[in-house]
Amino acid sequence: MINKQKILIVDDDANIAELISLYLVKECFETQIVYNGEDALKEFESYHPDLILLDLMLPGIDGYEVCREIRKKGSIPIIMLSAKGEVFDKVLGLELGADDYMIKPFDSKELVARVKAVLRRYANTGSAPAPDTADEKGEYVMYPDLIINQTNYAVTYYDQRIEMPPKELELFYFLASHPNQVFTREQLLDHIWGYEYIGDTRTVDVHIKRLREKIKDHSAWKLATVWGIGYKFETTN
Repeated sequence: MINKQKILIVDDDANIAELISLYLVKECFETQIVYNGEDALKEFESYHPDLILLDLMLPGIDGYEVCREIRKKGSIPIIMLSAKGEVFDKVLGLELGADDYMIKPFDSKELVARVKAVLRRYANTGSAPAPDTADEKGEYVMYPDLIINQTNYAVTYYDQRIEMPPKELELFYFLASHPNQVFTREQLLDHIWGYEYIGDTRTVDVHIKRLREKIKDHSAWKLATVWGIGYKFETTN
């Protein structure tokens, strides 16, 4: 019997939650519904979902705090759901570690497509062999004290595996695979996120900020800001 991927739906609107569950069950996912942030954190520990659909406006602990707490414990994919469409909400959600953001009301087919896309990006993550073997197979770039492997979604920094969501890794890999080439925010949006994010250049800034929190400048390379233009992976050699 094939194990179904498990989706935790966190939404205080029972009608919306049930509808989302119906869409996903039809696509052969297993679902669990909770209606507040406290229960979301409990179910995260006991249900072990493969992905969380997380509403922002929850009673008690809101979606932002739930996302923050879950990110302290791991890199499980999170798609935030909100009736709010302001850029601020999207940027804050991404800063906290969400992988995607959908504004209500949304089309059922788009929701399912995004769930599948995020799960695909996570499919190659997880435990892997030692850095000197796994990280040097497939599509990878290597610099002093750094290996970024896009095939198995692994980043090794000073011989330590660094956890990061797929979009962060894809952005990092793209820049590092084009050393010293400057890319505008719009170009990076197009390459990494595609058409749906065009115009939302803060998305790039948020992901660069998160990368810099995990990966510090090296004497041989760094993530550099080119003021007024965009970003580049700068090498000294």
